[in-house]
Amino acid sequence: MNSFTKTLFCFLLSLFALAAAAPVIRDVFVPPVTYPHQGTVWYVGQYHNVTWETAGAPVNITNKIGRVVLAKGGIEDINNPLATNFSILDGRVVVKVPDVEPGNDYAIVLFGDSGNFSPNFTIKA
Repeated sequence: MNSFTKTLFCFLLSLFALAAAAPVIRDVFVPPVTYPHQGTVWYVGQYHNVTWETAGAPVNITNKIGRVVLAKGGIEDINNPLATNFSILDGRVVVKVPDVEPGNDYAIVLFGDSGNFSPNFTIKA
């Protein structure tokens, strides 16, 4: 093996080692919440499917583990999630409507990679 061949071999081996060590690029997935939507009315104690769009999900999602929380007036109740530890690729999760003050300024927040708010909806006693 001549000097040029050895140098080329070492160069290619170094390139391969760098490529193998490179981290996988992950994408942020922000699926829009499709239910509840504006005009929806939930009653305390009922069970509902929270749904979101999964079409177009990237192959390498940064965080696939979902969490759903209720927000009132734009303030998220992160200490009392409605659902946790599900795949955001499922497209839905069942939640129980908590015993909260009635109002028409509630929203669902879907967490995975990022928080995604539903439109405001109503909860009644």
